[in-house]
Amino acid sequence: MKLLRFVFRVALVLPWILFGLFCVSLVYRVLNGRQRAALNRFWSRVLLRMCGVHVTTTGEPRLTGSVLWVANHVSWIDIFVVNAVRATSFVAKAEIRGWPVIGWLAAGAGTLFIERTQRHAVHAMGESIQSCFDRGEAVGLFPEGTTTEGLDLRPFHASLFEPARAADVAVQPVVLRFMHHGQRSGFAAFVGEESLVANLWRVLGATGVAVEVAFLPVLATHHADGTPFTRLELSRAAREAILARL
Repeated sequence: MKLLRFVFRVALVLPWILFGLFCVSLVYRVLNGRQRAALNRFWSRVLLRMCGVHVTTTGEPRLTGSVLWVANHVSWIDIFVVNAVRATSFVAKAEIRGWPVIGWLAAGAGTLFIERTQRHAVHAMGESIQSCFDRGEAVGLFPEGTTTEGLDLRPFHASLFEPARAADVAVQPVVLRFMHHGQRSGFAAFVGEESLVANLWRVLGATGVAVEVAFLPVLATHHADGTPFTRLELSRAAREAILARL
């Protein structure tokens, strides 16, 4: 049954991915920002259904205006789960650009890729994030810098909180809780040395994969005396909020 389920889902997903590539290559050129965002949400929702991933959302996501969404990072699924709620430009490591298909789609959807080995990468990324904020867009950040099984949280890198702090943009923590047959699980996690193909085989051949997405209250950005938080303080506040709900 796993093989049949995998083959059936691949037969659905491949044409949908080709449609996605067609959209980001040609259709996006004739659409305005709102239309591209709507298409991005629709495409992501359908993809998740085809992959057999059930998504439930709680909380009050910021659906308009500039916002920095800060989330824990578990899988390649994460980007599409959040984009199903609102079109979001995610900050991601440059290696993802090279992933077959998923990397191409992520790039077409507006993902911001950071070259960590380059000296001025953080500064250049900050400027790209600021440009998104200037357009009133949502930016997504995985401040752990890597994926985990989703049951704990690594330390956060604070540097990319700076554009939101400097522009006084809302920072909203997002918790991704992965489930398998109703139980918390690292089943769908894409971690370690596992290949993307191996992860796809496991996820697309399975039943009962679900993601609970919790949008937590927007963080305070100023102390009681009116002085703004530092990026390190924002980072700590976001991590504490996510860890409490993880």
